[in-house]
Amino acid sequence: MEDVLDLYHEPYDEKRPVICFDESSKALRGHEHDPLPAKPGAVERVDHRYERNGKQRIHLATEPLTGWVNVEITERRRTTEWIDRMVELADVHYPDADCIRVVVDQLNTHNPAGFYQFFPPDQAQAYLDRFEFHYVPKKGSWLNMAEIELGVLKRQCLDRRIYHAATLRSEVAAWQA
Repeated sequence: MEDVLDLYHEPYDEKRPVICFDESSKALRGHEHDPLPAKPGAVERVDHRYERNGKQRIHLATEPLTGWVNVEITERRRTTEWIDRMVELADVHYPDADCIRVVVDQLNTHNPAGFYQFFPPDQAQAYLDRFEFHYVPKKGSWLNMAEIELGVLKRQCLDRRIYHAATLRSEVAAWQA
């Protein structure tokens, strides 16, 4: 816990940004069944069961000291999706950074050794040399500011039934803008 708190107290350094990363999911829910009509002696009844349309995974990265937030939606949550987000941070968002310090939870997919599964050893090591991972303690995910941003996203944008992945993507894009 102290490691993460100390990191948050450091002044802004564009060459050594602090990025918080977290994931969540959103169940896509289809339409409810039609209500059962009223009959003599019985009122109309509503069946609250619905059809599931699968889940989408929300990957959120934020740089708290600048207010920058990036959200990506994927169908699955695996190590490859996490590696893709880290590579995006290194190559797209922070190509000039000397060291990208990432605050993450201890989810099994957040494993730096995963770089070696997807890249040749020299390239994997080159990426890992650009990162410094700081893990929040178990039961301490509230220390990760990305979790706070996910809560804001859910309250402001995702607190209702969403039927399709395309709708989810457009809602998140609008929120992010």
